[in-house]
Amino acid sequence: MKLLVLFGALLLGVWLWRSGRSKGGKNASQRPPPAESSQTEMVRCLHCSVHLPVAEAVPGRLGVYCNREHRQLAEP
Repeated sequence: MKLLVLFGALLLGVWLWRSGRSKGGKNASQRPPPAESSQTEMVRCLHCSVHLPVAEAVPGRLGVYCNREHRQLAEP
């Protein structure tokens, strides 16, 4: 009788372990891959210290700015 209970507990443990692994595998495959290409380099405006993407920055003689007005205020 003890052997039957032990065998049943062993089967239950294996079943729970396998069902937990299969759920984790499905969730991992449904997760989108990390989007490394969407990360952009950020720069700081020299006038107001706001961080913005490099593509949106306005270049100046002393550095980069968030808009033309800040560039004109900082660089007379």
